[in-house]
Amino acid sequence: MGRIKPQTLLLQSKKKKGPTRISITTIIICNLVVVLVVFSLVATYRYWSPRSTNLAGDALLKFEDIEVSGDIKKFDVPSYAILNTAKGMITVELNKEASPEIVDKFIDLCQKGYFKGMPFHFVIKNYVIQGGDLHGLGSAEDWILKGKPHSELAISPKHEAFMLGTSKARGDGKAFDIFITTAPIPDLNDKITVFGRVIKGEDVVQEIEEVDTDEHYRPKSPIGIISVTLK
Repeated sequence: MGRIKPQTLLLQSKKKKGPTRISITTIIICNLVVVLVVFSLVATYRYWSPRSTNLAGDALLKFEDIEVSGDIKKFDVPSYAILNTAKGMITVELNKEASPEIVDKFIDLCQKGYFKGMPFHFVIKNYVIQGGDLHGLGSAEDWILKGKPHSELAISPKHEAFMLGTSKARGDGKAFDIFITTAPIPDLNDKITVFGRVIKGEDVVQEIEEVDTDEHYRPKSPIGIISVTLK
C-alpha cells in the first residue's frame, strides 16, 4: 500500500472542513417562500379587518334599533327652533313635556313652511309681540291689562318675559298664532298656551318691540318671520 503524501492529506483536510456552499436556486426559492408567506398574512388581515368592523357596526345598528323602539324616540323630536326675523335670529327652546300636542303641531307647521313670511301683526311694548291671523283675536286692546295692578296678581314662571306661546282661542285647529312675551305677564293662563322660551336673541325681540306702531299696535312698517329652522 502506497503512502499518501503530506501535501495531499492537507488538501483533503481542507476540503472536509470548508463550509458547504448554498446554491443560487435555493436562495431564490427561500425568498419566494418568504414573500408568499408575507403576502398571505397581508391578504388575511385585509379580509378579516373589514369584516370585524362591519360586524361591530351591525351590532351597533341592532342596538340602536332596539333603543329607538323604546323611549329614545323622544330625542328625535327637535328641541330648538330658530326664528329668522327681519331684525335677526331668535332661538327658542321647545317645551315638549309641558305642551306635547302644541309642540308637535308647531314642528309639523314649521316643516310645512307655515311660518315662512308670517308678519308680526301686533307689537305691544312691555307686553307681547304677536304673529299670525290678524282677524282671529279681536282688537289688541283686549290684550292690554286694565284695572289689574301687577302687584295683585301671581306671576306664573311660564309667563315670564321672552316666553313663546300660542292662543287658546283657536277652535278650528288650522291656524296657529305665535306670541312672544316681552315682560312678565301674570294673567295669560286663560289666553296663551306657553310651549317654549327664548334662550338667545332677547335683544332681537326687544328691537322688534321698539318698532313704530299705530294706535292699534300694528307696526307701521312690515316686520315678521322670514323662516324657521328646527334643531
